[in-house]
Amino acid sequence: MKKQLAASIAFVLVTGLFSSAHAAIDEPAAKSLAKKNDCFKCHAVDKTKKGPSYKKIAIKYKGKADAEVSLIKQITTGPKVKMEDGTEENHKIIETKDQSEIKNLVGWILSL
Repeated sequence: MKKQLAASIAFVLVTGLFSSAHAAIDEPAAKSLAKKNDCFKCHAVDKTKKGPSYKKIAIKYKGKADAEVSLIKQITTGPKVKMEDGTEENHKIIETKDQSEIKNLVGWILSL
């Protein structure tokens, strides 16, 4: 019985470590993708530019189940967005089809 319990605990610990490592955000890669796509032209991490700061975006979506899906749609479909000064324009579409890169970028933004 003790061996079975120990094995169960070990399994939970190992699978937990692998799943959290798998979900880890690669911040340098996210920033690199944002830079490559001129995202920092309109956004900054912690200050408002033409668009809201990434921290402001993270706060807006905090606790919302559809946060990741909403942000992915925002950066991959180019919808019309309202800028901080009240003007509207189409959001730039990110220039990658790699879903893991897109999810990493969105995950980084939401982690701020």
